[in-house]
Amino acid sequence: MDPLLSEFDSFVRHRSPALLRSAYLLTGDQHLAEDLVQSALARTHRSWGRLHDSGNAEAYTRRTMYHLQVSWWRRRRVAESMPGDLPEPRGGDSTTDHAQQTTLRLTLRAALAKLSAKQRAVLVLRFFEDRSEAEAADLLGVTVGTVKSQTSKALARLRIVAPELAELYVLEGSAR
Repeated sequence: MDPLLSEFDSFVRHRSPALLRSAYLLTGDQHLAEDLVQSALARTHRSWGRLHDSGNAEAYTRRTMYHLQVSWWRRRRVAESMPGDLPEPRGGDSTTDHAQQTTLRLTLRAALAKLSAKQRAVLVLRFFEDRSEAEAADLLGVTVGTVKSQTSKALARLRIVAPELAELYVLEGSAR
């Protein structure tokens, strides 16, 4: 097998679960998330010759995912639902209460479904991916002001639709 192809295959096998989790949070739908990851990986494959040595393959793939998601939400306005399950990270912590985690996950999923695609993308980048406002703006191709306003609107909306998530709103302090 071609060494470059082997490296790309290894990259896909090892990083796809993490990419899929991020894509699911961006899209709110398992099938759209799979499509987003597949499209981003196809573009990564085309650029693999210059990416494999630089160590920037995952950053390139994630940035591609964010750009694709922005172009998708600009193109179509489809009613959204979250019918799938959030992919589980491997090696989860078994010391925490499973019922509590499940309740939190379901509540958060329902709350995220009530946000616009822009608001959800900003929250994913800022708090799930732990990106700065400037990084999120750069990745989404918008201004820092847009990231700030969408973050504020999203957190305000979450307070209304899911007040039971109040302990998570501590994140707001780091968003300003």
